[in-house]
Amino acid sequence: MLYGEKAITEAELEIWENPNPEKDYEISISFNEFTCLCPRSGYPDFATINIVYVPDKFIVELKSLKLYLNSFRNMAISHEKSSNLIFDTIKEKLAPRYLQVIGDFNPRGNVKTIIKVETSTVTSST
Repeated sequence: MLYGEKAITEAELEIWENPNPEKDYEISISFNEFTCLCPRSGYPDFATINIVYVPDKFIVELKSLKLYLNSFRNMAISHEKSSNLIFDTIKEKLAPRYLQVIGDFNPRGNVKTIIKVETSTVTSST
């Protein structure tokens, strides 16, 4: 197994303490190399995953997020399930004040899919 494959296989989201927990500020992350496999055909699906969150006590370490998102590349999973799983994992690990995940999937068979999952409002911890 190559070292990159090993890193992806062992990927877990790493969290850091928020350096400014007293503020409501937005973090936007765009990952334009997301891939997974269609659970029906096995063909690859390609997407940009956009993550926007307002942190509370924790922020996500970016390399661990990249490896976590790369762990989907050999997974047979629908657009809807992958977008919701990413949302649930980030929400569970970070407990942010606000979170939005958008899976913007490339067209397949002339059909484009965009999955948007978000918390209802920003909740302040102060």
